[in-house]
Amino acid sequence: MSASTFQRCALILLLTFPAALAAQSPEGAKIFQQKCASCHQNASTSHAPLPAVLHQLPRTSIVSALETGVMKMQGADLTEAQRQAVAAFLSSVKVTDSKPVQGGFCTVRPDHLIDDPGWNGWGAGVSNSRYEPGAVAAIDRQTVPRLKLKWAFGFPGAWATFGQPTVFGGRVFAGSEDGHVYSLDAKTGCIYWVFKSPSTVKTAISVGLGGALAFFGDVDGNVYAVNAATGFLVWKTRADPHPAARITGSPVVYGSRLYVPVSSGEEGAALDPKYPCCTFRGSVVALDARTGREIWKAYTIPEAAHLTGQKNSAGAPLSGPSGGSVWSTPTLDPGHHAIYVSTGNSYSNPPSAYTDAVIAFSTDTGKRLWSHQLTPDDVWNSGCIAPDKANCPQKPGKDFDFGAPPILRRLANGHRLLIVPQKSGVVYALDPDHHGRIVWETRIGKGGPLGGVQWGGAVGEKLAFFPLSDWDPIDPAKGGGLFALQISTGKKVWYTAPQRPDCLKEVGCDAAQSAPVTVIPGVVFSGSEDGHLRAYDAANGKVIWDFETAQQFYTVNGLNAHGGSMNATGPAIANGMMYVDSGYTNLIAGNVLLAFSVDGR
Repeated sequence: MSASTFQRCALILLLTFPAALAAQSPEGAKIFQQKCASCHQNASTSHAPLPAVLHQLPRTSIVSALETGVMKMQGADLTEAQRQAVAAFLSSVKVTDSKPVQGGFCTVRPDHLIDDPGWNGWGAGVSNSRYEPGAVAAIDRQTVPRLKLKWAFGFPGAWATFGQPTVFGGRVFAGSEDGHVYSLDAKTGCIYWVFKSPSTVKTAISVGLGGALAFFGDVDGNVYAVNAATGFLVWKTRADPHPAARITGSPVVYGSRLYVPVSSGEEGAALDPKYPCCTFRGSVVALDARTGREIWKAYTIPEAAHLTGQKNSAGAPLSGPSGGSVWSTPTLDPGHHAIYVSTGNSYSNPPSAYTDAVIAFSTDTGKRLWSHQLTPDDVWNSGCIAPDKANCPQKPGKDFDFGAPPILRRLANGHRLLIVPQKSGVVYALDPDHHGRIVWETRIGKGGPLGGVQWGGAVGEKLAFFPLSDWDPIDPAKGGGLFALQISTGKKVWYTAPQRPDCLKEVGCDAAQSAPVTVIPGVVFSGSEDGHLRAYDAANGKVIWDFETAQQFYTVNGLNAHGGSMNATGPAIANGMMYVDSGYTNLIAGNVLLAFSVDGR
């Protein structure tokens, strides 16, 4: 399908789909147009699911998103009847298999875990390198082409996958869209335990204290510790009192402390012209891993938001500075008692000097050690795509915030670098020992709200690897690509262009490579929004293995699950197996966790 044809088809879907269903639910149609359409019909900046994508989701999933999920703030202004009306208007699926898992449980359930980490947390270690050494991976350049699917696990009641799988002690831990967290047998996929949180779990699970506890967060801003062997709740605490606070970046455990990044949904709440924008500021919270007690809390923006004396065009009072969410996993530097985070954009004026920045805090006290802003004056919120733009700043920025964490790497000469990619399409290397000064910067894409590097790269033995999103709503075959950069200089070593998707007729399919990459010696794995997971030769970028995940799978827990776009997470590799989530509501929906091994053994 040509770009112009796709654009026309997308336009037809956007204009005619709501009209076609309005007669079935006139109240829902009215609410959608008033409250939702500015995002869901403006995918070029929000990447919110198109109406045609929502049409394929069950009503229960849409209601759940508005009540306890990612759209909770928007749904809070609606009555239960109104939420049901919106779901009835959007969805063509009245029911779905969303009951808790009834089968697939392991026959033997050990009451403790051996301390045998494989891929723990988001980045396979506190430096967030997303690199698995050969001795742990037990898969190499020669055996990767022989990878075959061994088992699949379906997430009931879910239509997107968010949480990076964790591998520890012979188990795979994974959270889900409907709030369930699962502990699975790494070899067979049978279920050891299931824990239910009240809202979506987007984070990876971090296992600590010698395998005793498993930690994660949800989109309500809660942090949990459960017994890693049994799934029983040990403690629960709220990371931030702001009503819009949420945990999207994965908590990191080190020793007896848990470090939790805090982001928010307030940027989206600014869509409502009556919303008094904005008061949230990002933070990192250090908790006692055994009890959940707060040890310290460090805000990314030192100054609390205050009324500016101005009002928006709808008469709502404005506050600031705000923003600076920590969307991604913190990076720890134990030898220097430091923790590094990358921050999001400012939500409202006045702009902050600590947004779109990399900030270092003391792990002992939370004291700010240094901060380096990479994009100043990037003040943006979702009001900028609303019809009346009441909450949009007078001079909006480009929404170039950081969604990826810094990667800490020591060079052969002893110098250290923090390598961090931005949505602007630029990759930076900063010197953590000299207040974050720029050592090198390399542009790999044009960037944009859905451009540049969305979720993260990886650093191998000699090269750093970064997937490019640069999603293009006009030409969905245009984005994507994979880059290899020299770690010490940022010089481009190779670039592999994206594969042209074979699913362009399907709504949500495109060539963008937004998912974080994973590296083992000699191989880079990168997922695409077209649903393919590909392995690249790390030396030259040649594709050596390709698996299409956007298909139907019969799962070990008895569900008919489906794969889709690969967006928020990348593969976890350990002990001769690879685990990866597939499906993303904003694109090609899906709800499956796939496990691969050499020859499927």
